[in-house]
Parts: sequence; C-alpha cells; structure tokens
Amino acid sequence: RWQKIFMIPLWSKMAVFWNKMFLTIIVLLIVLFLDAVREVRKYSSVHVNEKAANVNSSAFDHIQMKLFRSQRNLYLSGFSLFLWLVLRRTVTLLTQLAKEMASHAALETQVNDATEAAKKYMAENERLQEALSGQGSGKKKESMEATQEKLKEEVEHLKAELQKTSTAFHKAKNEVAAVKKQSDGVRREYDHLRKEYERLQQSLNKAEDKKDL
Repeated sequence: RWQKIFMIPLWSKMAVFWNKMFLTIIVLLIVLFLDAVREVRKYSSVHVNEKAANVNSSAFDHIQMKLFRSQRNLYLSGFSLFLWLVLRRTVTLLTQLAKEMASHAALETQVNDATEAAKKYMAENERLQEALSGQGSGKKKESMEATQEKLKEEVEHLKAELQKTSTAFHKAKNEVAAVKKQSDGVRREYDHLRKEYERLQQSLNKAEDKKDL
C-alpha cells in the first residue's frame, strides 16, 4: 500500500527536491532551536536579577511572560526538530520495506517456477527411462542414454539454480523481517515521543493558565 502511495506521479516530482527541502527545514528548525535556547538563557538571567532587585510587579510579570514564551518555543522547536528526523527515518524504512516485499514476492515466484520446471524434467526423465527399458535396439538405446544424460545434466543445473534461488529467497525474507522489526521500533519510539510531547504541552498550558490568572 505504501509503495503504491509513493509511486504517485506527484511524489516522483517532489522526490527531486526532497533532499533540498529536508535540509532547508532542518536548518530552519536548528536556527529556531538555537534562538530559543538563547532567549531562555537571556530571560533566565534577567529574571534572576530582577527578582533579586525586587522591582515592581508589572516589570517582573513581563519578564516572566517573556521567559515562558521562550521556554515554550524551545520545547516546540526541539520536538519539531526531533520528530522531523523521525519522520524522515520512517519514510526511508517504509520505502525499504516496500522494495524488500516486492523482491520477496519476485523470488517466491521464481522459486515456484524453478520447482515446476524441475518436476517436469524429472517426469520426462522417468518417461524416457521407461521407454529405454522397453527398447531392444542398440542404437536406440545409446540415443536414449545420451538423451538421459543430457536430461540429468539439465536436472542438476535446475537443482543448483533452485538452491541458489532458495538461498536468495531466505536472505530476502530475513532482510524483510529485520526492516519490519526496525520499523516497529521507530514506531514505538515515535508513540513514546508523541505522548511525552502531549504531556509537556499540557504542563505548558497549565503554566500559561496559571500565569493568566
């Protein structure tokens, strides 16, 4: 399903600019995060100095408001930066998983075709052996034996190809399992971060409500 979504022509057009967009947004979020850190440090020091100087309440409340907004911006920009990286990793894993699943299906079809061909050649070999046992002519017998040897070589070749394909199939299956496991880990981490972000947002809203009161 994700592979079909990613194969939409709109995404293929955006893919050319995807890395540029990603780097641009990363730089923007980093700048916002660093600016928020600077604001928090600035108003924290001012808050301590004004509190020690016992200035009037209106100026102190104004500094408190600035400090709260800078802390809020710090949390928002920090979580946005981290979640943007998680989103990038999730899209990459989904793309890899779709490719591995398609390769898995192709290898499975190839294994089935090789198995059917091997069965067909083995049945043909048995039929020729039965025909050979019923022939009394020496020349026909030699011709049958040559044909039988050729069929044996073809069967051995198909068996080798089948073994090779089976090995590749199991390898692809293991890779798909590993990618699925990694994708599940990223999804659990994303859920945990989302819950943490909601908890911090609620605490910030409560602090803002108290400040308004």
